[in-house]
Amino acid sequence: MPAGDPPLTFRDLDGIDVERIRAAAPKAMNALRRSDINSICDLLQHYPRRYLDLTQRMDVASLLPEEDAYIAGEIFDIHKRRTQRGMAMVTMTIVDDTGAVKLIFFNQPWIADNHQRGEAVIVYGRIKTHRGELQMNNPTIDKWGTRTGRVVPIYPQSEKAGLKTLDVDKFMAKALELSAPRKIADPLPARTKSELDLINRHLAFNWIHRPENLGQTKKARKRLAFDELLRVQLELVRRKIALQKNQVGSVKTTDGDLLDQFNASLPYELTNAQKRVNKEIAADLTSTAPMHRLLQGDVGSGKTLVALTALLAAVQSGFQGALMAPTEVLAEQHHSTIRALTKDLTIPDSTLLLGQRPVRVDLLTSQLPTPQRRKTLAGLATGDVHIVIGTHALIAEAVEYNKLGVVVIDEQHRFGVQQRAELRDRGNTNDVTPDLLVMTATPIPRTAAMTVYGDLDVS
Repeated sequence: MPAGDPPLTFRDLDGIDVERIRAAAPKAMNALRRSDINSICDLLQHYPRRYLDLTQRMDVASLLPEEDAYIAGEIFDIHKRRTQRGMAMVTMTIVDDTGAVKLIFFNQPWIADNHQRGEAVIVYGRIKTHRGELQMNNPTIDKWGTRTGRVVPIYPQSEKAGLKTLDVDKFMAKALELSAPRKIADPLPARTKSELDLINRHLAFNWIHRPENLGQTKKARKRLAFDELLRVQLELVRRKIALQKNQVGSVKTTDGDLLDQFNASLPYELTNAQKRVNKEIAADLTSTAPMHRLLQGDVGSGKTLVALTALLAAVQSGFQGALMAPTEVLAEQHHSTIRALTKDLTIPDSTLLLGQRPVRVDLLTSQLPTPQRRKTLAGLATGDVHIVIGTHALIAEAVEYNKLGVVVIDEQHRFGVQQRAELRDRGNTNDVTPDLLVMTATPIPRTAAMTVYGDLDVS
């Protein structure tokens, strides 16, 4: 990788097979592949789960129980045996100028083969006491000098795949060495990094895998975490643009007779916040692009009234509306409230003598009696049911909508994204996508809303 070439992008790194680094035996290379690490990009994003700070050596005499400690000493004795249950056990005593500590390794017989009496080693682990003696169970042990005096990354290991942290450490050193001449490309502008106090990406990868101190790991983690969140947000924005570009919504009427009846029937005036959100939703409903909006509001702030306005706009425009709640109790509450608010509302019907009929609002849950359930399903299929309120039953296979125009989902955080899409797609007839309004009473910070609900506009 000549230094004169441009910096390495993630796409470049993903195109470089791990075979290029050749820093370990074929067995270790196969372990990487079994762990889905196939490229340099995969390897660099295999982050340490913790670190051993081997820059702070401790004397045995200063060790305290239930504390993590790093000591350097000499092996005084070492023994291998099997327990009564057949488990391999290696015991070892480490001494320095101030005392001795006993090490016990379970199911690691190779420890005895790789070390010998009189050898200088470094050891890291949790201090215990047993019968008055200091002891470490399954500590990390290494020969003196190979990793002493630095912060050592500990990587996720897989016994099934045969992936060991020492092997990953060797691979990572070679990967960083190969990327050094060209460096890893950084798409963030210098001004953004300065404003957010972020280090550059190449330095972040070096500090996350080869830190000189724990302070560097924190700065590296901050930058790499930012990158991951940014990628998630960009992907959500990309999906949102794709939805707006590729999906067609149905244009609704928001100033018709039905909504006039509804507003006139209310015994109170809408709040300024409700009026503002109604305008935002109306702009969506009258657009050819389908609405994808998140409605936030405290309990009692009038979200249901705003949602009902959107559902009635669909009904007066010749469509059906559906409201899905996470529990049967909440669905029944919504049904009772909306039935009361719409009991005097009518829509034109030339087939009836009086030329109009009441707005029909039905409930659909799994606990509904069979005769009532059949009646509601038939009404949804024919279009006689104008608004249906229910639980997951709304996306059951037996449910067929005649012309679903607006979908409202309450407490969306209890539903998966797939369920949200499934209800919306149920009404996708003639390649026309229903409008979607998601309601939540859970306060969501703006940054979290942008990340989790990046495909939705927020009111």
